[in-house]
Amino acid sequence: MGRKGVCCCCAALRPRYKRLVDNIFPEDPKDGLVKADMEKLTFYAVSAPEKLDRIGAYLAERLSRDVVRHRYGYVLIAMEALDQLLMACHSQSIKPFVESFLHMVAKLLESGEPKLQVLGTNSFVKFANIEEDTPSYHRRYDFFVSRFSAMCHSCDHDPEIQTEIRIAGIRGIQGVVRKTVNDELRATIWEPQHMDKIVPSLLFNMQKIEDVDSRIGPPSSPTGGEKEENPALLAENCFRELLGRASYGNMNNAVRPVFAHLDHHRLWDPNEFAVSCFKIIMYSIQAQYSHHVIQEILGHLDVRKRDSPRVRAGIIQVLLEAVAIAAKGSIGPTVLEVFNTLLKHLRISVDFELGDRRSSAGSATFSTSSKESDERIVQNAIIQTIGFFGSNLPDYQRSEIMMFIMGKVPVLGTTSQSLDTSHLGDLGTRRIQIMLLRSLLMVTSGYKATTITNALPPPFLDPLLSPSLMEDSELRQLVLEILHNLIDRHDNRAKLRGIRIIPDVSDLKIKRDKISRQDVSFMKKHGQQLYRHIYLGCKEEDNVQKNFELLFTSLALTTIELANEEVVIDLIRLAIALQDIAIINEDNLPMFNRCGVMALVAAYLNFLSQMIAVPAFCQHVSKVIETRSLEASYFLPETIFKDKCNLPKSLEKHEKNLFFLTNKIAESLGGSGYSVERLSVPYVPQVTDEDRLSRRKSIVDTVSIQVDILPGNNTEDKADNTEEITFEALKKAIDNNGLEEQEKEKRRLVIEKFQKAPFEEIAAQCETKANLLHDRLAQILELTIRPPPSPSGTMTITAGHAHYQSVPVYEMKFPDLCVY
Repeated sequence: MGRKGVCCCCAALRPRYKRLVDNIFPEDPKDGLVKADMEKLTFYAVSAPEKLDRIGAYLAERLSRDVVRHRYGYVLIAMEALDQLLMACHSQSIKPFVESFLHMVAKLLESGEPKLQVLGTNSFVKFANIEEDTPSYHRRYDFFVSRFSAMCHSCDHDPEIQTEIRIAGIRGIQGVVRKTVNDELRATIWEPQHMDKIVPSLLFNMQKIEDVDSRIGPPSSPTGGEKEENPALLAENCFRELLGRASYGNMNNAVRPVFAHLDHHRLWDPNEFAVSCFKIIMYSIQAQYSHHVIQEILGHLDVRKRDSPRVRAGIIQVLLEAVAIAAKGSIGPTVLEVFNTLLKHLRISVDFELGDRRSSAGSATFSTSSKESDERIVQNAIIQTIGFFGSNLPDYQRSEIMMFIMGKVPVLGTTSQSLDTSHLGDLGTRRIQIMLLRSLLMVTSGYKATTITNALPPPFLDPLLSPSLMEDSELRQLVLEILHNLIDRHDNRAKLRGIRIIPDVSDLKIKRDKISRQDVSFMKKHGQQLYRHIYLGCKEEDNVQKNFELLFTSLALTTIELANEEVVIDLIRLAIALQDIAIINEDNLPMFNRCGVMALVAAYLNFLSQMIAVPAFCQHVSKVIETRSLEASYFLPETIFKDKCNLPKSLEKHEKNLFFLTNKIAESLGGSGYSVERLSVPYVPQVTDEDRLSRRKSIVDTVSIQVDILPGNNTEDKADNTEEITFEALKKAIDNNGLEEQEKEKRRLVIEKFQKAPFEEIAAQCETKANLLHDRLAQILELTIRPPPSPSGTMTITAGHAHYQSVPVYEMKFPDLCVY
């Protein structure tokens, strides 16, 4: 009896909070929490909140003892009691109790028992959903981030337990994110040491669903229960929530671990998972932060520029997907940076391709050819990205990008900020030109300018029509296609596809507007450049059918979009000049090219005659085409561009009725009110300074464009010089009257030329002659004018170093007036 009395006295002396805590535990843990005593403990805790910290400490002590003794039933009861106390108590005094609670959760997570880990995670998630009245300035969650991240990588032998632990880890990370974001000290969770654990853990679980989807096809939309049971879907939701809460300063810390994970697991090739990750990122973050992600992708592309082509292509494709999403919102200041970086990597790819080709010269290896094809994949991905990005920009930004890309194209004789291709040689320069023009073609696709001046400003038009871009058939095709994108403002190009004799142009339903004043001004200033480009393009020996088709489309679009009566006359003069190229053949073109030019002229004049609707002109063109179809079908596009076409041996024996005649055209148009005086003046292309610098055969060598002002420079005198010297010729030379008549005729021709020829041609001719005279004068002055000797010496440059050679005074030669 004495002992029992002592025990009762000791029990009575214990603090009340301990007695209330002890009473919630039944004798058999299977009976569960004693609800009546739990209600008493809750009422006591709410009534005396200053006791919460002691209640929590005592519960933590009991739980630690039960965990060590493996009495998991009492552990479950203790955690249930803690959860109810947390939900019931909201006051300032809850802070010390939370510390005890988190200590108990940490104990559960440290145990090796999966059930306890899941139990601790569930309690932490409930705690994370509680909004505290005041922030905690000293609480940190470093341990929970590390532990939950480790649980996300669980590799338990039992698949069910493995999945359960991974789900618990993902839910724990989600709870940490929610708790820290709601706190005012939420910046701590965005530190790199935390993001480097959280993001790879989520991606590791997201990757599993990608592997499954690649085997079984696209999954059906999951329900709420499936999301809780599937680690991959739960990780994706957590990843989206994490990115959605990222602010301006935290975006980079959240994105960089993604690159590290993709690099470590080699997920750029194939890149399906990488693409899906960045789609999630771009759709989850706030739209104004999109440029941060694009900058990070560009930076990573620079870091991995020495990797295999397929890895770089995978990164570029990810950039394409990111740009496709960001282009619909805010891009920010990264527009030029995106294009500049992509163009730089385009040059690097071409450099790698040519380097592999040079290193394998003389040894045909399969690996080298595969590397070249892989580099082509990189180049195509870059071009596709540039084109897609450019096509989604507003017009004012797109015009700037067009100028930016055109400035990067290596063009002979220009001082633009083009890509450095000096070490690539001619082949590398050509590859860069083709790649950049293909990029420019995609950027200009769908571009609709209000006036042609906005679409083709002089700083853009001059390098685009440069002779340096006419040395290759493919380059000329790209230039013409770019012109089509910019000139065609009513989507008529598809209707003009292919070169052919169109029976009735009205069936095409061509859309056109009245020519604006700005377009008329543009043609007066730059029309000669367009004509010259088409004229010289027809004279190239490597032309194929596609070149002639694009030339025909260029002429037709110019007629639709830019042609008034004056331009129509110029286009007819150009067509007749093209016909003369094929007939006279001063450039020794192959017979196929000559017949192709004749077919081009026929197709275009047929189109033009129906567009301006002059009956007499249409009748003349139709008659010539009909005659050709009977006697010389190889002058028509339907015949000459067939696979097997019998070509004539020469064109000199053909009758005039097979050709379009200037006098007939002038008569037909003159009756309809057209000013046809200029039709009698042959078209001569304008010569630029670049023609003298170009490596191509200059048109100065083939076409005489000097103005015949002086008597000795007339073409008739040159013809007379070749005549046979006879008695009659000498008699005429002595006859003064004959000389006077010749002088009058020469003057009449010169006056007539200046009266009827366009001002642009006269200016071009005078400018050409002035330039030639200036060059000759500069050479003469360089040879004759030299500085006098100086005692200080003259500077000479040898091997890149300057040397001074002094002249002694006694060896210098002074003028006589200076010597006494």
